[in-house]
Amino acid sequence: MFALFAANAVLLFHLAFILFAAFGALLALKWRRVALVQLPAAAWGFFVEYSGRICPLTLLENHFRHRAGQAGYSEGFIEHYLLATIYPDGLTRDMQFALAAFVMIVNLSVYALLITRRKAR
Repeated sequence: MFALFAANAVLLFHLAFILFAAFGALLALKWRRVALVQLPAAAWGFFVEYSGRICPLTLLENHFRHRAGQAGYSEGFIEHYLLATIYPDGLTRDMQFALAAFVMIVNLSVYALLITRRKAR
């Protein structure tokens, strides 16, 4: 029972981390110190997508799923949970590059706006 709860908790944390890495810079528009945590998260998200590695959170979730008697999955979080909805044909290396670029573009745009605002003051 605990292992299944832990697997689901890791799953939810993983989703929250992905959303924070991709869009957390928007929070920095309101709270500038968020950038101290969000920039490393975005860099990690970019690295994982660009390098094609599997995130350690995927491995941790699989560990708990195996302990709960469930099958884990061999692909990454995005491929397993989101890909069927977003990219029905499967994740290609080009798509991973596009996801990495998306994370960078969103974050660079927001931080450029923050820097511009700060200089204007």
